[in-house]
Amino acid sequence: MEQQEVNLCERFEFRDIKPEEAKRAAEIEQICFPPNEACSEQHMRERVAKAPELFLVAVDRKTGKIAGFLNGLATDEDSFRDEFFTDVQLHNPEGKTVMLLGLDVLPEYRRQGLAGEIVSQYCRRERAKNRTLLLLTCLKEKVGMYQKFGFRDKGIANSTWGGEEWHEMSYAIRKTEDFRRKL
Repeated sequence: MEQQEVNLCERFEFRDIKPEEAKRAAEIEQICFPPNEACSEQHMRERVAKAPELFLVAVDRKTGKIAGFLNGLATDEDSFRDEFFTDVQLHNPEGKTVMLLGLDVLPEYRRQGLAGEIVSQYCRRERAKNRTLLLLTCLKEKVGMYQKFGFRDKGIANSTWGGEEWHEMSYAIRKTEDFRRKL
């Protein structure tokens, strides 16, 4: 394990979300995304209730507070569509693809490698569940960050969520993959 990864694992607990943390996750989403892009509290509660195993939260061990999280829904589809943001019924627990719906890191925890560590741990965890593909959409200015995490830019997405132009990014999970970050 790299030194930064060890330090982050000592500083943060990485785990599934708890039902009572849905409201806090929605609050963090409101901080991390503009209002036209952020998940509503209702939709966040639905995601937490339906697919808590597809959330990975990073909890600051000193404060006990969530510093960041990544969440998604499983499916057998291979193209991202906006309905994944609002229709939790699209979740198929046996699906081989995960549509990533949000990577949130509070401002005071940014630029410390936490986002990369969350993504890395998420990939390892989903590989163990025999998932084969992670898909997400991001704005142009975030493409480089996701490429550093190992995602491939598939170009402009079909998504028009929040009235924005998005890039669709994919990460093919391989069985023998070493998830050391590429940073």
